[in-house]
Amino acid sequence: MISLTIGEIAEAIGASVHNLDLTEIITEFPVIDSRSAGAGTFFIALPGERVDGNDYAQAAIAAGARFAVTSREIDGPALLVRDTSVALIELARLARSKSSNCTFIGITGSQGKTTTKELLGHILSTAGETVISPGSFNNEIGLPLTILSCTDTTKFCVVEMGARHSGDIAALCDIARPTIGAVLVVGRAHVGEFGSREVVARAKGELIDALPALGIAILGMYDEFTPTMGAAREDISRITFGEKSSCNVRAADVEIREGRAHFDLVTSAGRAAVSLRLFGAHQIANALAAATIATALKVPLESIAATLSTAEVHSRWRMELHDLDDYVVINDSYNANPESMSAALRTLALFAQERGGASWAFLGKMHELGESEQDSHQEIGRLINELGIDHLVSIATNLYNIESIEGMEGMEGEELSLHNCATQQEALEIASHIAAGDSVLVKASRAEGLEQLSEKIVELIKSRKMEEEE
Repeated sequence: MISLTIGEIAEAIGASVHNLDLTEIITEFPVIDSRSAGAGTFFIALPGERVDGNDYAQAAIAAGARFAVTSREIDGPALLVRDTSVALIELARLARSKSSNCTFIGITGSQGKTTTKELLGHILSTAGETVISPGSFNNEIGLPLTILSCTDTTKFCVVEMGARHSGDIAALCDIARPTIGAVLVVGRAHVGEFGSREVVARAKGELIDALPALGIAILGMYDEFTPTMGAAREDISRITFGEKSSCNVRAADVEIREGRAHFDLVTSAGRAAVSLRLFGAHQIANALAAATIATALKVPLESIAATLSTAEVHSRWRMELHDLDDYVVINDSYNANPESMSAALRTLALFAQERGGASWAFLGKMHELGESEQDSHQEIGRLINELGIDHLVSIATNLYNIESIEGMEGMEGEELSLHNCATQQEALEIASHIAAGDSVLVKASRAEGLEQLSEKIVELIKSRKMEEEE
């Protein structure tokens, strides 16, 4: 955390002080889990659905926390406030106001936020101390904690911004006050909550609306909404990225080899080769977004291309590849929407084509699609047919409309093998037919819990290989 006195902290959050020296300087970051408390940290007792952080304040102090921010009195050093959630936000505002030497960058979009953030952090770390939000810290708790992770010497802070309702991103921008804002794409994720893609677009566009004069808008050219964001503003710069020749930053001469994208990164500074280590053609858009932001920050093209080519993003259950010699299992069970499902299936098809074995798609339901739920699932069913996927294993849903897929006109080659399973156990029994050389994808929305199925399929394959070796 940037250097602040306890007095400055107390004033910012409107706290009464108990057993603390107001002149003492604090530089260690706050924690919200008492198990993470250590020497020099301080604990913020946030309310939760199941537990109250106040109940763990004493444990945090016992573990070494210097003091606790609480909403009720405790026996120990504390800053007592009315609402600890508000205190967290106000403290982040204070830290942001004192971070004059740090550039704050906001990233939003229907998908790709976390990967783009990770790629950008990898690039910017070559140019100076960089802080990025961990995991999916993209809400009113995660974003303030990310800001509070910055130190006096942090040069770049990259914050991911998510939204469940209109106004969410505007509220996050009011805390972080980014001078660079990137909107990756407007898709159908959470359209069930927002009501339409138009409303989703307005929510994502709040990031661009919040940019200050002389701010920079980074805009993906992958949908009809994002490229127009900020068009009426003459006081900001707008930079586009994509694979069209009209984009300011683009990918040219794209090739996919062993599931990974290879392309030339083209910017106003020239052209440089990039070989991604991430799987899937959809990673090109994420890499371009990161490259465009880095370009706006004057990072040399050669450095951008080199770091993109060495970046390895390890996000749990997101395109998590298990290469088991003669088998490939892709666990992408973290979340799902029509766009990310399409990208994952295309990656599966590429692996199957290169390896020569059969392709298996173990798919669960995509959530939060509202009125478009049935059409979106049938759209994926048609894509499976077009890609020539060999086996579709539908788990705990009939939304992929297996019957209509079976009767599709124009189906060429061998007939798609369809399995409608009521449970993961039934799907695992079908997985026993996976053969050497096959490629497997497991994907659904997070609520379906298909990471458990993915783990069991990997265990099944490993057990089979051990038996074969004996």
